[in-house]
Amino acid sequence: MRREAQWSLGSLGRYGGGVDWTWCISRLFLVCYDMVHYGHSNQLRQARAMGDYLIVGVHTDEEIAKHKGPPVFTQEERYKMVQAIKWVDEVVPAAPYVTTLETLDKYNCDFCVHGNDITLTVDGRDTYEEVKQAGRYRECKRTQGVSTTDLVGRMLLVTKAHHSSQEMSSEYREYADSFGKPPHPTPAGDTLSSEVSSQCPGGQNPWTGVSQFLQTSQKIIQFASGKEPQPGETVIYVAGAFDLFHIGHVDFLEKVHKLAKRPYIIAGLHFDQEVNRYKGKNYPIMNLHERTLSVLACRYVSEVVIGAPYSVTAELLSHFKVDLVCHGKTEIVPDRDGSDPYQVGCPGLGCLWEAGTTILAGLQEPKRRGIFRQIDSGSDLTTDLIVQRIIKNRLEYEARNQKKEAKELAFLEAMRQQEAQPAGETN
Repeated sequence: MRREAQWSLGSLGRYGGGVDWTWCISRLFLVCYDMVHYGHSNQLRQARAMGDYLIVGVHTDEEIAKHKGPPVFTQEERYKMVQAIKWVDEVVPAAPYVTTLETLDKYNCDFCVHGNDITLTVDGRDTYEEVKQAGRYRECKRTQGVSTTDLVGRMLLVTKAHHSSQEMSSEYREYADSFGKPPHPTPAGDTLSSEVSSQCPGGQNPWTGVSQFLQTSQKIIQFASGKEPQPGETVIYVAGAFDLFHIGHVDFLEKVHKLAKRPYIIAGLHFDQEVNRYKGKNYPIMNLHERTLSVLACRYVSEVVIGAPYSVTAELLSHFKVDLVCHGKTEIVPDRDGSDPYQVGCPGLGCLWEAGTTILAGLQEPKRRGIFRQIDSGSDLTTDLIVQRIIKNRLEYEARNQKKEAKELAFLEAMRQQEAQPAGETN
């Protein structure tokens, strides 16, 4: 269903942004999220491609706790996280958990979008049943290899199996089978049929379970802006782990973005092994490929250096023609040799001469050049705090995922039985 745009001239500032107002437009409504990650960003990217204006409804903490279990991020954090994703045009706070036609009409939306997994209420009903029956529902593909379940497991097990070039441990494989619990029976106490079992190997839910994320060049292309710095833009370089991309990162990047009239922000992401060196434990929780997509999805970032050197060298600054280097208020850990990563020594005499004249003055590191700035994001949230939240509520999260999987498996079994019934028969 496509409707003529009916807004007054006074509302064009709100609903403008590249839409040709002489034509009909499609407005989409999409509801999310618990723990915002790059899988959600990919869903939003696909949804935005289906229409002209994407409105995202975000549930309250109370709604998520009622239907799914305790959320990882607070509702205020999730509102801002979703707004920072570059494919989102508008965020609706406190969106109802069940999407109705009334909600779509309220925001003048043509249809709503959800991933090709199922979302159920606390009593096992499909939250999109009404809009599906009305023909105002569309699906996008779920991103394989990422789920809140998986990320929570990495934090709880303190495993490095998710790091690049690491083998999956037996403990992590056991977790991948839904916290190591046996397959759930159906509500009637029966085991799942062979048909459902083939769709859900090991009696597992195809959505709640854990699978391996496989990065491709196409996925990076889909997330990347593909734009190079233009004349007059200020090239700003930031570097770090950007692990479990969260509101602290968003607040930091937003403030960095405001430092220039026309900013071009390049984010350098360190290799997993480098992050583990200065963070310890099993950090990073997300591997380099996953962190790359998370950062590329942010509206404030223009480019990402995948596997950036820990020390910001003169060579790096020269290559990207960097005007400003920024770092947050977090501790600056010395490099392996004990040096300050933002004050690197002379890279060698061979590259410092031009026509017999030293050009060291033009190739200085950030602090020596006077282009280094520390930025206070104003946020206290860190990756460590997120992990602490998970650990504190471990039993609740385990119970949440077991309950969620049981509901979804029961729904799958009911659907299978309904499809297997001869035409005209009803229960």
